[in-house]
Amino acid sequence: MVLKVQNPNNVKVYTVCGDGISRSLPEWFVQKKKKALKKDPEWSSRIELLQDFEFPEASNKIKVTPDKKYAIATGTYKPHMRIYEFSEMSMKFSRYTNAENVNFEILSEDWTKTVHLQQDRSIEFHTQGGMHYRLRIPKFGRDMGYHFPTCDLLVAASGDEVYRLNLDQGRFLRPFKIDSLADNGEGANKMGVNTVDINPVHQLFAFGTDNGTVEFWDPRYRSKIAILDVCGSLNPMFYKKTAGISATSFRHDGLNFSAGTSTGIVLLYDLRSPQVLLRKDQGYDSPIKSIKWLKSNDSISQLIMTSDKKIMKIWDKNSGDPFTSIEPSVDINDVCPLDFTGMIFVANEGVPMHIYYIPALGPAPAWCSFLDNLTEEMEENPIKNIYENYKFLTKNELKSLGLDHLIGSNVVRSYMHGFFIDFRLYETAKSIMNPFAYVEYREKAIKDKIEKERQSRIRSSSKITKINHNLAQHLLHKEEKDKKRNKGNGGPSVLEDERFKDVFNDPEYEIDENTVEFMQLNPIRSKKNNKNSKAISSSESEEESITQLSSGTDEDNDESEADFYQKPKNMELKAEDEEARMKVIEYHQASLNTTQNESFETLIKIQEQNKETEKKQDLMINDIKRNINGTGNMEMTFSIPKKKNNINNNTKNKHPALETEKNDLKQASRRRASKNAFRKM
Repeated sequence: MVLKVQNPNNVKVYTVCGDGISRSLPEWFVQKKKKALKKDPEWSSRIELLQDFEFPEASNKIKVTPDKKYAIATGTYKPHMRIYEFSEMSMKFSRYTNAENVNFEILSEDWTKTVHLQQDRSIEFHTQGGMHYRLRIPKFGRDMGYHFPTCDLLVAASGDEVYRLNLDQGRFLRPFKIDSLADNGEGANKMGVNTVDINPVHQLFAFGTDNGTVEFWDPRYRSKIAILDVCGSLNPMFYKKTAGISATSFRHDGLNFSAGTSTGIVLLYDLRSPQVLLRKDQGYDSPIKSIKWLKSNDSISQLIMTSDKKIMKIWDKNSGDPFTSIEPSVDINDVCPLDFTGMIFVANEGVPMHIYYIPALGPAPAWCSFLDNLTEEMEENPIKNIYENYKFLTKNELKSLGLDHLIGSNVVRSYMHGFFIDFRLYETAKSIMNPFAYVEYREKAIKDKIEKERQSRIRSSSKITKINHNLAQHLLHKEEKDKKRNKGNGGPSVLEDERFKDVFNDPEYEIDENTVEFMQLNPIRSKKNNKNSKAISSSESEEESITQLSSGTDEDNDESEADFYQKPKNMELKAEDEEARMKVIEYHQASLNTTQNESFETLIKIQEQNKETEKKQDLMINDIKRNINGTGNMEMTFSIPKKKNNINNNTKNKHPALETEKNDLKQASRRRASKNAFRKM
């Protein structure tokens, strides 16, 4: 057996009925196709905690009888009520009505006596045999409540009156006149009383109205004792002051009171003070459907459950901290938690009604105690993921694998912005497109393992990160500036922060500085990078000279754009460095061209000179005399040739033009007696 599990806020919520677990079969389903459901894993492993726990279209209200043995639910279409017996885990019977139900109250300990408020302004009394009596009220009803000590049935309706029907006497009593609605004059006909709630301890009545107020009435004196302006306490900058009250609830201790507005705000009060204790926003700006104070086996439960049409939230009444939340796939109409257990019944706009089980709230009820064992087994053996054997791919990834022609077939299933394909098909297609993928993966794994072992070694300070060196240097440069200006907060560096570790280590996060987007966002830095790339791309010999000259320019890349604009003198110096670097490149290119264009004759002359030097070395070696003694020692004697004094010969062979130049220099160094410097020219 398999249960759907949610884990909001690390609290496990099990769906034991509804929400796709118990699927209803349509009437036109053929008998042959029913046999195919035996092979359906979802259908064969389903759990139906209560059989036929559903309505043909939607369910309106659900409540549990005071003896905790039955559940009564109303829904449509056709409008009817259904009673479920927990001991049999099935539906006991269903009964159709003439109109759709608004709300109902249970008058007895079991299901035998109930009263229903219908949408056609009628009130129906039902017993074991069927509908016992039916009457009408002057205006359309919105809510109802039953006061057990006096047998009064309170019916809230549109208008400024709350109708009272005494079931002991069998007649209507004088209605309660709501003063806050009567003061509005003509607008009171459009407004009305939305909620009725009765305190379980001292029987105080609370009526929530459309104008955002709650009136408290004492049943002993049948008069109003206080008015609480709920929406008036809200900040008009953030909340609508014209919001009405859509839900009210007294806590079982008799002191705390909660009210929900039509804008999704829940407010908690102490009856001894008009000040708000806690304000909680449901988050969807939709009317609050119900407010339930949860009861547990603990002495005092501090949890409260609020629900609108989108979500049910369970949170702490003192601090407002969330405990967990449940978000069904359909809109919520009513919620009924089972006291002292972890089970919650939900009436909704879908066909099946939902049952949720939260072990953190309490144990399973006695009639389904096997749920505790089932959930414990599921924790020991976690469920496999539904999409474990499938791979999600986008359309571009399908094209790269050559599987785009399968779009529309049963092999490729479209889902959201991509497609699901079988994982085995993905592996085969990937191996065909890239047969060396495993080899590359193995090499990468070995490389990563070696790099992990190298982490304990002492690294040079020049290589800070594996990737995004420019970004790392820019951040370090900025941090140093902040420290100098005493702006640093003394926290860890960005490079040491574990949250940004992958940005500087994972190749998938590498910044491509050659893209158009990067150049548009960083135009100055991109220009510098383009100049450097042009200078480096000539040849290997040029790279050595460029690296020597560009050592200073690499430091300039770390500067921010603001510093670049603040220092125009540095820009001129950088331009001069660029010109010098380009001149060096031209010089090396010229030297390479000259070496390549040397004639064949010069090469032959160089070879002949090398041969002559080798001959001279051989003659010198032959002149060396060796004497070997008996002990094995060897003596070597050689004579050093005397150099001839060629000074006189060199002076004789000098060019006559050089001698004249020398004499002229001597004449120039002498003092002239006359001032005529052009005399001997």
